[in-house]
Amino acid sequence: MSKVLLNKKKKNYAKLIKKACIIAVSTIILAIIALYIVFTKSGQWLVNDDEFNHVKWVVILDGQSADMERNDFAAELVAQGKVDSVLIMGRRVLRDRSNAEFYSDDFLRHSSIDSAALFLAPHDDPSTISEAYTIIPWLKNRKADTVLLLTTAAATNRVSNLFKTLAGESPVFLTTDIHHYLYDANTWYINRESRKNWLREWAALLYSKFELIGVDTLTAADSAYYVPIRSISEEKKMESVVDLQKFLKQASSKTQEVIESAAKDSANTAKKDSVKSESKAESKKEEAKKDEAKKEESKKDDSKKAETKKDEPKKDEKKDAKKDESKKEEPKKDDSKKDTKKDEPKKDEKKDAKKN
Repeated sequence: MSKVLLNKKKKNYAKLIKKACIIAVSTIILAIIALYIVFTKSGQWLVNDDEFNHVKWVVILDGQSADMERNDFAAELVAQGKVDSVLIMGRRVLRDRSNAEFYSDDFLRHSSIDSAALFLAPHDDPSTISEAYTIIPWLKNRKADTVLLLTTAAATNRVSNLFKTLAGESPVFLTTDIHHYLYDANTWYINRESRKNWLREWAALLYSKFELIGVDTLTAADSAYYVPIRSISEEKKMESVVDLQKFLKQASSKTQEVIESAAKDSANTAKKDSVKSESKAESKKEEAKKDEAKKEESKKDDSKKAETKKDEPKKDEKKDAKKDESKKEEPKKDDSKKDTKKDEPKKDEKKDAKKN
């Protein structure tokens, strides 16, 4: 009986090991399949590439790279006759200048579109949903039928869902893959920039789903754009018309500049006069110091002369005393000379005696 029990336990243990192995292998296979799907299909799930033959409007959303890939794609559509009008959006970047102005200048250089069909939408919107709030009411006022949105390929699914939710039934928004090197849906995991866009857009897509919960559709009365959206031709007409307010502002600014310059000149002249007066005062002080020094020197000279005059009689007395002493000594010298003369004949006598 014990052997039979041991055999049953071994068989059960072997079955458990087989089940565990099967589960482990299946999980590994499922993980490989999931990774394959993630690396091949998840990049494509971010892209919404709609087919179209002709659209009335193309909207170039802000955020294109320095290559101007969205401008080039829209210019090709205009050349092929697939687009009637183009709307360029751009954030404010330099005080009262926006990216829309720079994008439009580049677009006009590379396209033969009529200036009346090219519109500018400068805005101060920080996100794509803010851009949607800006242009959807304006497009509804224009009774736009179909609108093609140009953005990065990784953002097409998110942008399409966002604009369709906020616009409702009209206008109809389309998106397309412009096939730029910064994002390839099939090989996104190879390129570093594509990996960054993949991760960023998945996070943005999930957040936009949460953000659009309970949001109502926009109407034509919900216009909230930063500045009026006009065409290039309208902008030129507005620039040609004389704006009295701007003229008055310019005149007032010029008068203020003149007043400020006059004030600066008067201040400079006052400074120069003060400097001159200070220099004159300093020169006068220096002259007064020099005069005082001369007076002190003259006083010193006078005191020296007075002292020399006091010492002169004493010197004369000493000279007289010396003269008297010299007079007293002269007779003594004469007596000594006489004695020497008296001694001379005696010396001669002695010399003669020696000779004899």
